[in-house]
Order: sequence, then structure tokens, then C-alpha cells
Amino acid sequence: MKTKAVIMHKQGPADVMVLEEIDVPAPAAGEVRLEQTAIGLNYMDVYQRSGHYPMAMPSALGLEAAGVVLDVGEGVKDLKPGDRVVYGPVLGAYAKIRNIAAARVIAIPDGISDEVAAAVLMKGMTVEYLLCRAYPVKAGEDVLFYAASGGVGHLAGQWGKHIGARMIGVTSGPENCRQALANGYADVIDRKSEDIAKRVRELTDGKGVSVVFDSVGKATFEASIDSLAPRGFFISFGSTTGEAPPVPPALLQKKGSLYFCRPTLANYVGTREDLVHSAAKVLELVAANVLKVTISQRRPMSDIVEIHKAFEAGDTTGSTIIIP
Repeated sequence: MKTKAVIMHKQGPADVMVLEEIDVPAPAAGEVRLEQTAIGLNYMDVYQRSGHYPMAMPSALGLEAAGVVLDVGEGVKDLKPGDRVVYGPVLGAYAKIRNIAAARVIAIPDGISDEVAAAVLMKGMTVEYLLCRAYPVKAGEDVLFYAASGGVGHLAGQWGKHIGARMIGVTSGPENCRQALANGYADVIDRKSEDIAKRVRELTDGKGVSVVFDSVGKATFEASIDSLAPRGFFISFGSTTGEAPPVPPALLQKKGSLYFCRPTLANYVGTREDLVHSAAKVLELVAANVLKVTISQRRPMSDIVEIHKAFEAGDTTGSTIIIP
């Protein structure tokens, strides 16, 4: 079977991605063939495309999508043609049709659309492992969360508020601040016009926050570490401005006996059990209307270069859906 897919023959800027026709064989044992209806966009896609994470070439791209099962391989018992499913993170999502291990897909509950499922799964599971497992946030805690106006940021604000935490967001510009406030944040700091650490101290009566979730990296490292209360947790989960500097143990001591952690989603959903657990938590909160997904951009897969350029430049808010 032939299909269209995004392939890169080298890593680099957005225009290394090209739309090609490829062959999709019959699904192997343990696999399903999907016709994808909605593809999610994640910053990990940029890391992989740009070379921040080295990859063997040529390579497919994209990690998350929803669609309909067309066929199943030998040994697949729990899925059948016509079932709606979603998955992530599994490389190769930028395609119309693909094969994928049945163990990595999740059934989409009735009442949740394919677009919402594709927009929420990886971002929601990222929030789940950050707020519930990497650092179990508790009611009444002060939490600082970066990129508060992005797809992950929107969900984190809502989830943290649901837990009962006081969510303090960091973003840039008045409109992004307004969007963050509409998505669960009690307070929002504009990093372009405000001193983050100073503002955190003002908002917390000088104490600092219990935990910082920093996806920015190099540019915000000092502000993040200076925003923490004694024995606070620095959770670094991204590096959109470059890697955070090495962290000497003595610095953690001097800043208040701090903890520093650099987790990744892959280690929290690596087993089928963990994947099902995390996805179920996300989809339950979506079904209960606790998590509201903001899909701000819908673009055809043929626009993938322009989609990446806008995303990388920070010109998007909420979630972006790619239509194959």
C-alpha cells in the first residue's frame, strides 16, 4: 500500500522535511495498520528534526497521532478494523497510513474526538508524569510552570488547579498571559517584562515555590533556581533555549538544599502498564471536562515546513493539529 509521509534525509532547519510517497507493507505480527486522521505536534519533533537529538538518516518524523484501525497482524486480539485509537510517543506519526505495534496504542473513549485525542495524549501524559510522579504536587503548594501558554502549559495549569495547587505560570506577552490565566493559573509572570525570581518572591511572601517545572533550559536556569524555597525541586523537562548548565552539587547546597531532576516521558510510559496508566488518567480528566484542550491551529501535512517554522519561533499558542 502506498501513502504520503514526511521524511528527512538529514537533520537541520525546517526545510529538511520533505513529503514523499512510501510503501506500507501488511502489518506484521503484533502490529496494526492505521489510517491516521489527526497528528499531534510536540516540541520533541523539533528536537529530533534539528539534530538536538541525533538520529540515523533517513528518518520519519512525528510521535503522536489518532486514527482508525484498517487491519491487524497475527496475534492482535484486542483491536479490530474500525476501532478508533491514539498513540504516542512512537516515531513516524507524520503519515497518512502507517503500521504500529498494537501494544503502543490506546483506544479512544466515546465522546472524545480524534483531534482532541491527538492533541492531548502526549502533552497530557507529560503533565501527568510531571505533576503526579516526577514530583507529586499537593494541594496548597506553590508551583512555577514555564511555557504556560503552550499546549503542555495549558493542561498543566488546569491539572494543577484541579489538584488544588497554586499555579504560577511563566510566558511572554499580554495575550499569552491572558490565555494562561484562563487555563488554571492563579498568577502569570511575563518573562519579557518582569524579573521572574523577584516576582515569584513577591507572590509567595518571600518563601519561593516548592517546585519549578522548567522547559526552557539555558535562558531561565538562574531564575528558576532562585525561585525555589529551601529543599525545593527543580524539574528540568526541556531546553528550548539550549541545555541548562551543569549543576554543581555545591550550588544545590548553597541555594537551599535543592533537588535537581531531568526526566523524560519515554521513561515514564516505557512499559505497556505505565502507558495505559498515564493515558487513562489523561483521558478520564478530558472526559470529565477537567482538562479542556485548546486546538488553536489546524494545518494540512503538506504545510509541515511552515508549521515547524511557526512552532519553533513561538508564534503558536495551545495545541496544533496536522491533518494528513
